[in-house]
Amino acid sequence: MIAVITGDIINSQHADTEVWITRLKNLLENWGSSPLAWEIYRGDEFQLKCTIDEVFWHFLAIKSLIKSQENLDVRIAIGIGEESFSSEKITESNGTAYVNSGRLLNDLKNDGHTVAIKTTSDTVDRDLNILLKWSSKDFDNWTMATAEIIHEMIMNKDNTQEDLAKKFAISQSSVSQRLKRANYDLIVETNQYFKKKISEL
Repeated sequence: MIAVITGDIINSQHADTEVWITRLKNLLENWGSSPLAWEIYRGDEFQLKCTIDEVFWHFLAIKSLIKSQENLDVRIAIGIGEESFSSEKITESNGTAYVNSGRLLNDLKNDGHTVAIKTTSDTVDRDLNILLKWSSKDFDNWTMATAEIIHEMIMNKDNTQEDLAKKFAISQSSVSQRLKRANYDLIVETNQYFKKKISEL
């Protein structure tokens, strides 16, 4: 069983493409090579294959990266399932994980939400999608500054608040306040719950 993230950039036409696409490519390269593990296509859409254990953290890494840039957001559909055909290009691979993710992104474009998940279990889908709807009330309203801090914490889990204060040239108390505003401890708990629910599939 694998996870497939299919997404598209919201408001991409109002931003400097070279900036966000370079940063997104650099992020995705941490998790595999293109076009086998990920691909950016049709201008502002992308797809990433990963393990089910990593999918929530990868989603948040992408979300925080894009939200740290002015006026941008991202829509993400998470598909969990099988990979029945593996191509040299992820966009030509197939299986329930790809179908679930691709169809779900179309649904998201119609219903106005920014993230959802489709697995092999209706019960798991119900529980995790309620969780994602609540979580997105926070994620969708991150400021650029909050998104930057969250992204650094996700990508470098050994970071201390002192490390972040130096990186962003702010006080440690400012770092602490941003992490509290972003409910970072709750995000870590949510990731653990997410992994536990998916492991039940």
